[in-house]
Order: sequence, then structure tokens, then C-alpha cells
Amino acid sequence: MEALLCRKLGDPTVSLEDNNSPIVLSKNHPIPQLDSPTAVRVRIKATSLNFANYLQILGKYQEKPSLPFIPGSDFSGFVDAVGPKVSNFRVGDAVCSFAALGSFAQFIVVDQSQLFQVPQGCDLVAAGALAVAFGTSHVALVHRAQLSSGQVLLVLGAAGGVGLAAVQIGKACGAIVIAVARGAEKVQLLKSLGVDHVVDLGNENVTQSIKQFLQARRLKGIDVLYDPVGGKLTKESLRLLKWGAHILIIGFASGEIPVIPANIALVKNWTVHGLYWGSYKIHRPGVLEDSLKELLSWLARGLISIHISHSYPLSEAYLAFSAIKDRKVIGKVMIVFDEKTTRSKL
Repeated sequence: MEALLCRKLGDPTVSLEDNNSPIVLSKNHPIPQLDSPTAVRVRIKATSLNFANYLQILGKYQEKPSLPFIPGSDFSGFVDAVGPKVSNFRVGDAVCSFAALGSFAQFIVVDQSQLFQVPQGCDLVAAGALAVAFGTSHVALVHRAQLSSGQVLLVLGAAGGVGLAAVQIGKACGAIVIAVARGAEKVQLLKSLGVDHVVDLGNENVTQSIKQFLQARRLKGIDVLYDPVGGKLTKESLRLLKWGAHILIIGFASGEIPVIPANIALVKNWTVHGLYWGSYKIHRPGVLEDSLKELLSWLARGLISIHISHSYPLSEAYLAFSAIKDRKVIGKVMIVFDEKTTRSKL
């Protein structure tokens, strides 16, 4: 089978034909065999690139697998083979899931307990982008911050994968959503999703713009801050939080880890949530299962949609990583198998 192997740490945006590339396309990699009676082999249709995958190949992610490894996490596809004790799936079923590693390949093997049936009518490629981005945002907003109708949600980095997911989940929960992004195209997309107020970082002062919106709506401040960015933007956003606010620390796309003053958190009774979504698989797997089932239901009912701005074959994975590195992605970028369309908006 074809598989993308990370053989050394480095920049995955380097062309695969360059000897300096840390990743290589293996065209004769062994197809993984069923390793337990309840194992399921999936022929992958689509797999999503996340910022974490990019950091992992760079060697800058918190989890550092042994070399060589096949990167990749969330995926969708069709059941190709099942173990003798598999009772929930049959060959040919459309499924989706996520793994710690291994989805940048034509086949992957997982236990049946980790697979989810893709509802009829759902786009299979879109389902391959659901687990990590939407799962992270759903667990953060619904499980941790317990976002409720009428509360004010501020989403930083709102045009990225987790950001767009947070915006839509916020609207599904009935929240008043404020989104921060950069560029007219991203702003327009966010407005089309029903966001109540969008701030364009390129030409607006974040604090001033949001304060004006809050005053016009007679709102006291932000109830929940969703922050995958960090850095200066976090510091500015803290000034907008009301008493008893929730701060969700999702990541540091800016490259700068912010400082949240403990004395101010004490006085204002803020709750600071660190969210490493992947660790729920070890410590609270039931939360992830319930979360993904609800998200698949929302996807089937049209309450959420997955915006895929770029699609590439496995042989052009370096271009997919470049799109992430250069911040060209609006929503998600995908690796799609058996698909001729590349570098195009879907």
C-alpha cells in the first residue's frame, strides 16, 4: 500500500523529491493485518491534516513517537476486513475515527470500539475531518465550559479548523458568537455561518471592536474565551472577560505561550481549562465517544458543516503541510485517496 513515512524530524513542507524532506512516500508498505478478534481494517478514503501533525513531524509536539512512523490522526473510509468477533461492522460500511498515528496511508487497523458509523447522507470526505477539530471544540465548549444559550463566546483563530468548529458549535448551543480572523475571505465565511460579530485582525483593533459590539448589545462581557492562538491576542482578550468567565486553552498557533495572571483570575473568579483532547482517549474515553456520536448526528441534521478549502493526494502531502504553514487554509485541508482533484476548493 501507499503510506507516508516520517523517517526523521524536520520541515514537512519540503518537496518529497528533496533528500532533505523528513517524509517519504512508500509505495510498497506492508498492509496492516488484523491484530485481534475485534480488529477492523479500514480502506481510507480521506484523512485530515491538523496543526498537531505538522508540529509532530517538526519534533515540536508533546507526543514524540519513535522513528520511523506514519503520521495522521482522523480519517474516514470503508471497512475492508473484520476480525471473527466483530459484531458492529461489516465489510463495506462507511466509517470514521481517529488514531494516535497511522492515517496517512491507504489502510489502517483499529478496534471496533474506536470506530463510528457515518450516517447516510453525510459526505465521507467531510467525515474524515470531523474527529479532531470538531471533537476538540465540542469537548471544550460543551463538556468543559458548559456553554449555554445566551452566553457570549469569543473564538480566536476562528477561520482555522478548530476555530470554525468552535464557531458552529457555539451557534448550535445558542450562544452569541464573536469571531476573530484575518482577511476578507475568512471574514465573509464566518459571517455566512451566522457569527454575530467578526473582527478582521488585518484592519481592526480587536479590543475596541468587541467593546463596541458588547455595548451596542448591552452585554457585560465575554463568558467563554476559546483560544487556539496564544500570544498577544490572548492578553488583549483577557480584558474583555466578565466575572466568572471560562478560558479554554486549546493551543499556541502564534508560537507564543501566554501568561494568565493568577491574581486576576482569583479576583474575577475565572476558570482556566487546559484542553489536550487526545488524552481523553486514555483517561475519559466515554466522553470522546459521546461527543463524536453527537457531532455525527449534528452533521447528518445539517447543524454543522465542514469547510474543506484544500484537497491533495498523498504524493503531494508536502503541499498540504505548506498550506497549513502559510496560513492559507480556511477550515480544513485533506489528503484524499482515489481523487483526481488537487489543490482545489471543494
